[in-house]
Amino acid sequence: MSRTVPIPQGLPMERDAGPFAPPRDISRLREARPVSPMVFPDGHEGWLVTGYDAVRRLMADTRFSSRQDIGILHVPYETPGMPAPTEPSPQIPGVFIAMDPPDHTRLRRRLTGAFTVKRMKQLEEHISDIAERQLDELARLAPPVDLVKEFALPVPSLVICALLGVPYADRETFQVNSAKFLEKDVSLEEKMAAYTGLTTYLAELVTRKRAAPGEDILSDLARQDDLTIEELTGAAFLLLLAGHETTANMLALGTFALLEHPEQLAELRADPDLMPGAVEELLRYLSIADIFYRYATEDIELGGEIINKGSTVVVSLLAANHDPQRFDNPDTLDIHRTARGHLSFGHGIHQCLGQQLARIEMRAGFEGLLRRFPTLELAIPAAEVKLKTDMNIYGVHALPVTWTETAR
Repeated sequence: MSRTVPIPQGLPMERDAGPFAPPRDISRLREARPVSPMVFPDGHEGWLVTGYDAVRRLMADTRFSSRQDIGILHVPYETPGMPAPTEPSPQIPGVFIAMDPPDHTRLRRRLTGAFTVKRMKQLEEHISDIAERQLDELARLAPPVDLVKEFALPVPSLVICALLGVPYADRETFQVNSAKFLEKDVSLEEKMAAYTGLTTYLAELVTRKRAAPGEDILSDLARQDDLTIEELTGAAFLLLLAGHETTANMLALGTFALLEHPEQLAELRADPDLMPGAVEELLRYLSIADIFYRYATEDIELGGEIINKGSTVVVSLLAANHDPQRFDNPDTLDIHRTARGHLSFGHGIHQCLGQQLARIEMRAGFEGLLRRFPTLELAIPAAEVKLKTDMNIYGVHALPVTWTETAR
């Protein structure tokens, strides 16, 4: 394995090979040195992990901590959108993705039952109904329309609001603050104002649920007296943010990718049984939640390198999901591929709790959209679609689409 590859100064994040492909620099780095040293903008030295096998091993190894209160990370928080700390940062109560066992285990266990495969399958018909009703609304509009605003964002927002017990009428509050919170290049004041707006709203909501619980996930949590209001607020923040932003971006960016691959789109329309595999392939191919951070709690060997105790480690799921050592022709979208084993939902104890929910939403969303709008196409040139290169979760800001007829 070559050791002459230049050490990157910061993360090579520019998507210079097209809207769906990984940055060329990160692909070159993975092929030359899948576990490579890197220098953060502040001069701090750490590691970048891009190879599939190394990423999978790292995410399964709890010696790589998710906590941000045990050392200076010199990078943004793993919680999407949080600013880079300059000193050890206290844990946010309830935000269990930034915790290690046993704290992580205690909080995540409370939610595991709510997101089982069985429970999600029971919700499948309800989720399909939500998607169909939103498609009815879309069909009433005169094209061109923005698919993000009229379909991709409303569907997962409606679903997660129903599950958590968040009034959908309040969506303006949480959608605007969520979007601002996930922006990369905004001031700390703006970022914290969005965070405070979200958590203030959610603290009031969970306090009401503790007093008068209903039939929803936040009420189930609020009934557990050993969870504090701060923990309930943190968990609600995490579930609401992750529960609508990620799937919304997958629905919009996935539709864009399919429209840019018309042969694949035609096959999927002709045979809806291909949809489950196509969803897995789109998850792998797009890898919208790309960058994660870990902190070495001891000296650890990984991919032939020694990661010293105290090192910050950056993980690229996008690079790992495009590793030719794991997937043949990885930069090609192939709905016939067996993409099982992709890392888009993470791996190990922090693997995405809502992954089955996301899969059901995507299958219902894509299937309904392709069936109801057989002539769907972009309303602007593909090069003019505004990409979320400025956000911590990748996608499109808007996707103007048009059609000549709809199917009932």
